[in-house]
Amino acid sequence: MQLPAQLTTQVDPHLSQLLEQHQATFDAWPEDLQSQLSYVCTLSQFVCETLQRDEALVDQLPSMLAQEERCQSYRERLAALLADCSDEMSSHRVLRQFRNREMVYIAWRDFTQSWPLEESLAHLSCLAEAMIFETYQWQYQICCNEWGTPCNEQGEAQPMLIIGMGKLGGGELNFSSDIDLIFTYPENGETQGARRSIANAQFFTRLGQRVIKALDQQTFDGFCYRVDMRLRPFGESGPLVMSYAALEDYYQEQGRDWERYAMIKARVMGREMYPEYQELRQMLRPFVFRRYIDFSAVQSLRRMKSMISSEVRRRGLSNNIKLGAGGIREIEFIAQVFQLIRGGREPSLRQRGLLETLEAIDELHLLDKQEVQNLSDAYKYLRRLENLLQAMADKQTQTLPDNDIEQLKLAVAMGYQEWTELVVDTQTHMKAVHAVFDQLIGQEEEESTSVAKHFHELWDMAHKQDVIEDVLEKDVHLNDVEVHAQTIIQFKQDLAKKTLGPRGREVLNRLMPKIFQALFTNKDAQFGLSRVLHLLHKIVTRTTYLELLDEHQAALTQLVRLCTASPMISEQLGRYPILLDELIDPQQLYNPVPLESYKTELRDFLARIPEDDMEQQMERSGSSSRSVCLELPPPISQKYCQS
Repeated sequence: MQLPAQLTTQVDPHLSQLLEQHQATFDAWPEDLQSQLSYVCTLSQFVCETLQRDEALVDQLPSMLAQEERCQSYRERLAALLADCSDEMSSHRVLRQFRNREMVYIAWRDFTQSWPLEESLAHLSCLAEAMIFETYQWQYQICCNEWGTPCNEQGEAQPMLIIGMGKLGGGELNFSSDIDLIFTYPENGETQGARRSIANAQFFTRLGQRVIKALDQQTFDGFCYRVDMRLRPFGESGPLVMSYAALEDYYQEQGRDWERYAMIKARVMGREMYPEYQELRQMLRPFVFRRYIDFSAVQSLRRMKSMISSEVRRRGLSNNIKLGAGGIREIEFIAQVFQLIRGGREPSLRQRGLLETLEAIDELHLLDKQEVQNLSDAYKYLRRLENLLQAMADKQTQTLPDNDIEQLKLAVAMGYQEWTELVVDTQTHMKAVHAVFDQLIGQEEEESTSVAKHFHELWDMAHKQDVIEDVLEKDVHLNDVEVHAQTIIQFKQDLAKKTLGPRGREVLNRLMPKIFQALFTNKDAQFGLSRVLHLLHKIVTRTTYLELLDEHQAALTQLVRLCTASPMISEQLGRYPILLDELIDPQQLYNPVPLESYKTELRDFLARIPEDDMEQQMERSGSSSRSVCLELPPPISQKYCQS
């Protein structure tokens, strides 16, 4: 394997040191591996530095590379290594060394093009699953020794199931990826066998925390995986572990469209858990795959793509092969829109892997055969490019390098002699993908073209503080952006704990950009934001009132105006949301009944209520007086309506 002159004229100091340290060992390597050594280590800083740190790996690598596959033995070998560990520190070291050695094997085969992409993705996914599950097994026994074995009411031992999401669940993990997990257990109960029992929920929470620490914590030997638990119910604000019943309740009552999207690839870690998982999978299937043809999924995916595009633009992610137009994410959206729309009726569309899903789409003639071929070719090309890009330094990135030497290294790894050749082919693949995406999914149809895009971003990106602060500073031109950003983020986090239902969330997604626009075009926005969001928090589960504000711009305008001017009015509207009806007609709102006519108006109002219905008389009388208070200008209402 030949390297261009630009890469051989200046030898990497790490490579020189590596060759000097282990020259005798390298001389004993087979000739083909000796010729590959400089090639791979020049292209991959990760491989070079790992060999430099791990003397045992230098001895083992030739025998490892003699094997065409290693994933079938991952769990057995790792379990044997962990069995010899007597404490947490030693187990952490074993996990990290095991991970790095196997990742060198995978990277070597990737850079030398010794296997197809599918083999690389399968090994990366199996390695992650082995490390997750064997870590769980080891920690489970330790936790049982400390607090007893978690059991249900019948005394049966309860396991913790670890659900792999995203590319891990689909068996298509990339080289330097986060792992998205959800923890769950079958039944509530208490531990048995210890001096003091604890609830199963408490046991599994502690166990889950230890598993995350074992995989995620940075030590002298590095780390294994960045563990992301944000896909669990209620996100970061929710419990770390939930029972089957709690999961089912959540997804039936509050499951959102993006969670359906995420659940498509969900897969339990550990083959022993497959029988245990079937019960949960059957419970969740109606949530993910609807029995009817569900075209509402298209708009949901459009909105998700719009959010990603906003983030790409805000963060300046140019040349991003995952998030950019025609990137990996668009291929995933194309495949999954068919799964969400038709998966309830077509079993072949329920597969987790993307390439298998594209095959099913082709067999069902849902896309033109050439379009499917273009998507498949682009996916394989971009995923291989992504893996090599990340394997160069074991960094999580999907942005093509802008450094000349790094560009040349990546081009050579992909089989090109010049960077421009790689760029041309990459753009060709991404254009073909985007053409299908644009035709099938297109852009999000915003409810109101009069609402500026950055107000949509304020709501859609409310989980990213840096993005929210950027919008507030550059587009809204506010001071104290940190305070206002935190107010918005906290409001959305609090909503995650409420039962809104699909209809309520849909209305809220339309309403919130309008609320922000009305608020931030008011000169006193710094006062109105917290008051309006406080009011919305009180009424958000009553979808009718959200629809009233969404459909009546005049009512929304008056709400913002009054709440900004008076905290008392904001509080009254929150306590008695029926008063929102008064906001529909501004002419009547600001032309109240004369003071001397109150008695007559109240008497006529009460005359329509049966004399013997004291409860309704009291309620209507209170409602009438509150309405009167709302009609009064703030100085008068504050003086006469305190009670």
